[in-house]
Amino acid sequence: MPDGFTSLPSLNALRVFEVVSRHLNFRLGAEELGVTQAAVAQQVRALEASLEIRLFERMPRGLRLTEAGRRYSASVREALALLQEATLGLRPQPAQLTISVTPTFAAKWLIPKIGHFSQAHPQIDLRVLATDRLSHFHTDGIDLAVRYGHPPFGPGLEARLLMAPKVVAVASPRTLAEHGAPGDLDHLQAYLLLHDAHNAWPSYMARLFHKPAQPTARNLRFNQTALAIEAAISGEGIALASDIFVDADLRAGRLVKVFDLHAEADKAFYLVWPRRPGQPPALRPVMEWLLRQAQAPAQMSQ
Repeated sequence: MPDGFTSLPSLNALRVFEVVSRHLNFRLGAEELGVTQAAVAQQVRALEASLEIRLFERMPRGLRLTEAGRRYSASVREALALLQEATLGLRPQPAQLTISVTPTFAAKWLIPKIGHFSQAHPQIDLRVLATDRLSHFHTDGIDLAVRYGHPPFGPGLEARLLMAPKVVAVASPRTLAEHGAPGDLDHLQAYLLLHDAHNAWPSYMARLFHKPAQPTARNLRFNQTALAIEAAISGEGIALASDIFVDADLRAGRLVKVFDLHAEADKAFYLVWPRRPGQPPALRPVMEWLLRQAQAPAQMSQ
């Protein structure tokens, strides 16, 4: 091609032609491009004049591509797609990372902090998968998980301690005002005990009263800790929960601690990720941010 690309039509004219060739209508093409119908028609006429060939047949109700126009439109569409792909390739894409957590961990600990992460790391596209089901790293596309338990968590997995929470008993201020603080096991029998899937009440009562726990008459069981916490806030009874999940509710006065006992949990929260050569670039900054949040001074109500 002589003189480089000087004999090519303008990119704007080719863009107008591509749009009009799809709609076969000047008005619809103008609406997509955000210009006037007259401007679109003028661009098409100028393109046909420069190429010295008719690209459209003017019909009573719209347009029809000529044979040359059909061939040209396919080539132009492909060329514009290549240009778009090449242009997007020049722009840095956000680093993506998918983290798996339980719904309670997401609602009660992660979500209140996630806005600060987005401000500090706008280049990272963080995706949170909140589910009670044990997610699989390869089949579910998980890069990092927060798991409650003890390592090892499986072959080929790395683990690092995130937090070792304590278990506390909490209730709404109204609940305690109505019934009084339960000072002994007999008094506790009058309360509805709110359980989650961890079933920590028997061991907690045994430590609190220094004798084997006796079953209580009134119990309500949930599959998620967050539901037990919400039931306690609503005044339904007393819930056991990790202190990290009720911190905000204690500080806001929605909950109060029923007993002074902060029982050590028999498990802890760990960061877990697959051992593989090519780790996602966002893995390290996300892990470091989570660890900083976990190590921040506790703001529990006294």
